[in-house]
Amino acid sequence: MNKVYVKQIAYYLPEQIVTNEDIIRDFPEWSVDKIASKVGVNKRHIAQINETAMDMAIRAAEKLFNDKGNVCKDDVDYVLFCTQSPDYILPTSACVIQDRLGLKKTIGALDFNLGCSGYVYGLSLAKGLIVGGIASNVLLLTGETYSKYLHPKDKGNRTIFGDAASATIISTEGIAEIGNFSLGTDGSGANNLIVRSGAMRIPYKQNDLHFDENNNPISSDHLFMNGSEIFTFTLDNVPPLIESTLNKNGLVKEDVDLFVLHQANKYMLNFLRKKMKIADERFYYCLSEFGNTVSNTIPLALKHALDTNEIKNSDNVLIAGFGVGYSWGGTVLRFKK
Repeated sequence: MNKVYVKQIAYYLPEQIVTNEDIIRDFPEWSVDKIASKVGVNKRHIAQINETAMDMAIRAAEKLFNDKGNVCKDDVDYVLFCTQSPDYILPTSACVIQDRLGLKKTIGALDFNLGCSGYVYGLSLAKGLIVGGIASNVLLLTGETYSKYLHPKDKGNRTIFGDAASATIISTEGIAEIGNFSLGTDGSGANNLIVRSGAMRIPYKQNDLHFDENNNPISSDHLFMNGSEIFTFTLDNVPPLIESTLNKNGLVKEDVDLFVLHQANKYMLNFLRKKMKIADERFYYCLSEFGNTVSNTIPLALKHALDTNEIKNSDNVLIAGFGVGYSWGGTVLRFKK
């Protein structure tokens, strides 16, 4: 089988920043230290009211094309865009992106709707396109503005989520060979992380806001997350995902130099690391300055680790995404010697 590589990664963060100090002005019962210790986030970037996931993805792609000249626009022959906050019900955002980036017209372009596992799934789609001879250079974009789904009084989710976008070129050559994939789906958990209204099942706003016994807002018109169920799902499914990913790539845990998991929150990541008995120095954290940026957390963490030389030549890096859907996936990136 032809080898497929990650060639280049870039990301974009909105200029607007919300710090923990900003949040406790709305929720004085919390403290800066409590948010930082429990969630692991000090600040998060939030899109402006007129700034969309597509806008940010285009900016990430422009950064990539301007970075060292490794990739030019004419090289791209397929665009994949992962988002759960598209500009329009239709048309497809990836088609609009083709035009706004000035890419050639003889390319494929499509959106796919996934959350925290989206980057891993995007890599699997891109690898399939290249191995199948359909494309040679795939531009994989992720972009998310979950902040626009949050109720202003939802202190739990407002501490966790930030907005961002990323751009990755997947090609026949590059810095890291993409290994084999382990993927999983369990739609029975769909209601535990959901925005109910706005699409065709419930097209109109329901205006059904109420507050639970802990004074958390519950509304069909805003993001709802059942934290305890998501936590249980993660603990049940991520350790087997890691084992499956290792097995499919002919590795054992000790062969992995760095584990880069979806950056959900600090408490969950620490719990997973201890459960899987992974040494702290081989488990990457990259959410204190960005928050949980959904499908962007893994490419953002990879780029950050590359820029700080925490990923080195010949390293095996296991990446794993998991969350809304339920959906999960993992693979190994083998960085060149």
